[in-house]
Amino acid sequence: MAWPSHLPPPDPQLVKTLTEQQEVLRQQVVLQKPDFDLKLLAGCDSSFIGENILSVFVVLTYPDLKLVESVWHYGPVELPYIPGFLAFREAPNLVKAYGKLQHTPDLIMVDGHGIAHPRRLGIASQLGVLLNKPTMGVAKKVLTGRHEEPAMAKGSITPLTHRGEHIGNVIRTKDKVKPVFVSPGHLMDLETATAIALQTAVKHKLPEPTRLADYYAEIYKKEVV
Repeated sequence: MAWPSHLPPPDPQLVKTLTEQQEVLRQQVVLQKPDFDLKLLAGCDSSFIGENILSVFVVLTYPDLKLVESVWHYGPVELPYIPGFLAFREAPNLVKAYGKLQHTPDLIMVDGHGIAHPRRLGIASQLGVLLNKPTMGVAKKVLTGRHEEPAMAKGSITPLTHRGEHIGNVIRTKDKVKPVFVSPGHLMDLETATAIALQTAVKHKLPEPTRLADYYAEIYKKEVV
């Protein structure tokens, strides 16, 4: 990923440190068919507001997708923006928001990527390792890899590949609407993540967990801005 021309170059020592930390976390990622009984499904999203970050968690029942809880945490961003290391800016605040939940979810759906990342550690994977929880990523835009456009009908799927590896699926969750990019995060497999993304995309492009997390982020922003 090219460095943005309008930003000063990152501190080489910081990049080296983050790269080492990223590799340690990446080695802890486990991709497997989940062994949970899925009854509570969380969604999370983060929004940057100046030098601060707002992170939101919602918890829904599964499979009927009834909202049971929403929480948020607002705090300062601890790191500068460096392409490929965005998860290090998001994860600390997400962990603090997660700690406010009264209900413990069986699975966390993250607005972002899991292993569909140049170094296989997007925010969904990093958060999963930090919390030791099953996670999956649902992103609106591709970060890395190649894919064919899926057919225009809901349920159409094409693979997202990078360096010969199948790292995610490109899924049309609504007829004639741009697809989403689904990948396993941690303690999850691509097949299950794909099925859950489709099952929870009821009326909208985004599955309900991340759609509602995004919705509540806009509401909670009014309390902090």
